[in-house]
Amino acid sequence: MLPRGIIAGAVALALASAGTAAAQERKEGKRGDVNVFLRGGVGDYTGDLGDLTSTGPAWGLTLNVQPTTFLGFELGYEGSRNGVSDVRLLDEPALLRQGGSALLKVSPPFLTSIRPFVGAGVGMSYVDVRGTGADLYESDTMQEVPLAAGVEFNSGGLTAGLRATYRVLLNEDFAAQPLDDSDGGLLDASFTLGARF
Repeated sequence: MLPRGIIAGAVALALASAGTAAAQERKEGKRGDVNVFLRGGVGDYTGDLGDLTSTGPAWGLTLNVQPTTFLGFELGYEGSRNGVSDVRLLDEPALLRQGGSALLKVSPPFLTSIRPFVGAGVGMSYVDVRGTGADLYESDTMQEVPLAAGVEFNSGGLTAGLRATYRVLLNEDFAAQPLDDSDGGLLDASFTLGARF
């Protein structure tokens, strides 16, 4: 049999190791409660408006707060630029969109390193018509309901991901005359890259 001193030392070492591992796990578990990331991709309008616009760049900056492994909240700025090809116009203006949104995200509770998610929220944007709209397109604000789905890859202090967002446009007053009966939206796909705290 082993001497009692060796047994006691082994038990103490095992308990200390377990305590250290638990503390490390708690520390790592806190990482990722707050994420800040940039978004970049492409987007275009859908419905009747989509027939008159071209796909263009989309970008954004997002703050994500993750109070639990399965529930997250996002506040974000996003923008996009889409050209307009309307036969009623001599020139081809562009729609420059700048807006913000708040999103509630839901994820599987057992996945953190690779985290798929779906989300829904509210948003508002200002669409600036760059160029001559000939009274067919006028700069204005619009309300949105963003619906998002994607996957995030988290490792240490870094986060990256892919996501698609469809924004239901509650009004399109910036293009009210050509699109009196439009029920379109705005669809974008983007990469994300940022830091976790």
